[in-house]
Parts: sequence; structure tokens; C-alpha cells
Amino acid sequence: MSARKGTSMDVRALTAPCGLDCFNCPCYLANDHVEIRKQVMSSAQVSSEDAACRGCRKENGIAPIRRAYGHGPCRVYRCASEKSMETCADCPDFPCDNLQPYADRASVLPHNIKVFNLALIRKMGLEKWAREKAKQVRDAYFNHKFDI
Repeated sequence: MSARKGTSMDVRALTAPCGLDCFNCPCYLANDHVEIRKQVMSSAQVSSEDAACRGCRKENGIAPIRRAYGHGPCRVYRCASEKSMETCADCPDFPCDNLQPYADRASVLPHNIKVFNLALIRKMGLEKWAREKAKQVRDAYFNHKFDI
């Protein structure tokens, strides 16, 4: 599990309601790593300020990269907040259309792993998922070949 240098990590605060692992996200890691920030700036075509994020919850559902593209809070964040749900895994309506995967930018954004992560969070618990599985899921998404 990744953590920012010199900080203890609160996985609850750094797991988005949709199940994305902010603590492994390049935009979060860009806070402390200049090279990662440059990579995010280049791949997302955003400013240095918009390339770094403190995590979905600390940004009130409006990650700087969303703001850079003129977007407000994401639907999942709004819905989970309105229902007072920690994650969508806790919701009786899970899975719902707010978690619909998309092909758009799937090669650079891990949004298609949300439901899988949430199912693992439900099965394993948030802390165990964060410790044992989150990085593996993200790495598989970006680095492994399709194999069913």
C-alpha cells in the first residue's frame, strides 16, 4: 500500500465512496513527487495545481482534475454523501447506474475498477482491502493482459 512520505495514512479518508483507492492514485502521489506531478500534468494536460489532489473526500468530490475540466462534484460522491454512506458497498442499491463503467479514457483513468473494488471492500472490509488488494487491483488494471 502506498502512503505519502512522512504521513500516516487514513485509508477511510483516502478511499473514495466509489471504491477508488486515492492513496494509490498518481494525482494523490503527485503531492509529494515532482516527477509524478509532471507525468499527470502531461497525460491529463492540466496545470501543476490541478495535477495534485488530496483525495476525493478532502476535495468534497471535486478532484482538481475534475475542476480543471469544468466538472463539479461527481455523482457518486454526491449520492453517497446524501445517503450518509461511507462507500457504495454499504448501500442497499449497490450496484447502481452511478457506477457504470465507461470506455472513455479507461486507459488512463481506473474508473472501471470501482465495482470490483467495492465488492472486495464488502467482502474483505475496507482496511484489509486497502492493505492487501487495492494496489494489486490497480496494477492489474493498468499492466496485465486481458485473460479470462
